Amino acid sequence: MKMRMPSVPLITVDPYFSVWTDNINKHTPTHWTASDNTVLGTVNIDGATYRFLGDSDDEVMPLVSLDADAFSTTAIYEGAGIRLTAKFTSPMLVTDLYYASRPVSYLKLTYEPTDGNAHSVAAKMSFSEELVLNKAGEGRAYSKNVEIDGISCIKMGSGSQKVLWRNGDDVRIDWGYFYLAVNGEAETGNEVIDDLYAVYAQTQLNNEALFLFAYDDIDSMVYFGDNIKAYWKNGGKTIEEAIKEAADEYDELLDRCNTFSDTLRKEAELKGGEKYAELLLLAYRQVMAAHKLVVDKDGNNLYISKECFSNGCAATVDVTYPSAPMYLLYNTELLKGMLRPIFRYAGTKDWTFDFAPHDAGCYPFVNGQVYGENQLKYQMPVEECGNMIILVSAICEKDNDYSFAQENIELLEKWSKYLIKYGKDPENQLCTDDFAGHLSHNCNLSLKAIMGMTGFAKILKNIGRNDEAEELFNKAKEYADSFLTDAENSDGSYRLAYDREGTFSLKYNAVWDKLWKTNLFSADFFSGEIERYKKEALPYGVPLDSREKYTKSDWLIWVACLADTKEDFEFFADILWNAYNTMRTRVPMTDWYYADTSEMVGFRHRSVQGGLFIKLLFE
Repeated sequence: MKMRMPSVPLITVDPYFSVWTDNINKHTPTHWTASDNTVLGTVNIDGATYRFLGDSDDEVMPLVSLDADAFSTTAIYEGAGIRLTAKFTSPMLVTDLYYASRPVSYLKLTYEPTDGNAHSVAAKMSFSEELVLNKAGEGRAYSKNVEIDGISCIKMGSGSQKVLWRNGDDVRIDWGYFYLAVNGEAETGNEVIDDLYAVYAQTQLNNEALFLFAYDDIDSMVYFGDNIKAYWKNGGKTIEEAIKEAADEYDELLDRCNTFSDTLRKEAELKGGEKYAELLLLAYRQVMAAHKLVVDKDGNNLYISKECFSNGCAATVDVTYPSAPMYLLYNTELLKGMLRPIFRYAGTKDWTFDFAPHDAGCYPFVNGQVYGENQLKYQMPVEECGNMIILVSAICEKDNDYSFAQENIELLEKWSKYLIKYGKDPENQLCTDDFAGHLSHNCNLSLKAIMGMTGFAKILKNIGRNDEAEELFNKAKEYADSFLTDAENSDGSYRLAYDREGTFSLKYNAVWDKLWKTNLFSADFFSGEIERYKKEALPYGVPLDSREKYTKSDWLIWVACLADTKEDFEFFADILWNAYNTMRTRVPMTDWYYADTSEMVGFRHRSVQGGLFIKLLFE
């Protein structure tokens, strides 16, 4: 990877089991929130100890290359007469529900002499109590050796096992157990590193060694009052069985991951260029690790997102919407799993509104919203109605199966009527992009309503309600024609708000007209927007709208798809790549940053980077 990654993924499983680094052999690894997750990796070469991961007083093993693909990060070091290769892999295969859930990650270490001599090499991995506490010192950790046939293993956990006792955004898990394992013989135990309680595993490196890192959270989610478990536990599978299975299938699973990643790279390069491909390869693990796949008491798959470093909301609709392209591309069952909690909540007596909810709880509690008396204040009525209908329509079209829509048809119909009533010229409503404040007559929100109505018309047509479908599509066309007349600027671009002549905003919601080939908007509309975006472009992106210089990575790629040429698409993808390549704030990919400086505004590690995959949905 030619990009200087803003943060390097090491262990990426879910919002809790997460280890990243900004400098692999010089700085302490962190959780995606930037709280320390102290991990130390060393090799002893002929009696001398060298550090290849983390921070300590040991001599540093010189790093000569660092690369990443969709599943693996590979670091190569040279020193003391050997070449050491460390390959970190989190095989979270989006195409396979089991592997999308199983919380086992790998480190494969190999070495070869560079001086022609034989060497004695041993490797050691140490993990601190920060993996099992919110922060060091908040409680006490303990460890215990674990018996697994053919595997050396130790587990570590908090002494106070209060499972699923709290929720929130900038917090880490402090229940369940972290497992450190080696395939074969190894010494395991506990020690102190950096004044922290830690567990370690050390093994002779006879050319190679396979370390495994796993986390059993016991119960994963509270879902409308029920503690529910991760998908991988179906059938009663234990973490010990999962670790043994993972060790036995490493080579086969790595081949599957390599094939997936290579195919992704080639397709992305073909459609969007080399830099676009690198964006997708870096985003993939982050997107997967911002979710948790669980199963409710009725056997329904739920894929719960965490609104990372925003407010910790669970199953947030306007986070699901931008993340959807990756899941429309690879596995619609996971996207359905994101929407099921919203349908469940909207069908309860606690939801009294005629529009779709913004979210269904605060991670990992999916019991309904937690806003109290301020509930109405935080809703996004047109936004979320449009999002839900568009996504259901897109899922059904991809599956060529409209049963998911039929299961939820009453709510979808109610939300479609809301769009008809309020979507043509939206009142002063909160929307997903209101970072610079609310405004009435939001043109992009109007586009959302138009495409939501169009999506429901497609649903109606495919379930045999043809007359209603035609009537609704004609209404959407009427709104679109009104938009093209009332929102046009003198230069052929379109406004931020109907009453703000000369302004602009990223009209990413119009991408569905391109994808669905519904032809609501003219070619002049799309070309006018692209020309305005190119004119407004700053070194690292196009501002979200006329009011500020910050932008959003997901929407930047969505509007790039409005372009008719690969050259124009690459223009937008390349400046986004430049932003991450130069970003001084070293955290997992932020989606909200200043387009003139590439400085992060606030968000990080959010699932919305799944939106970068949208170009691959085009034929």
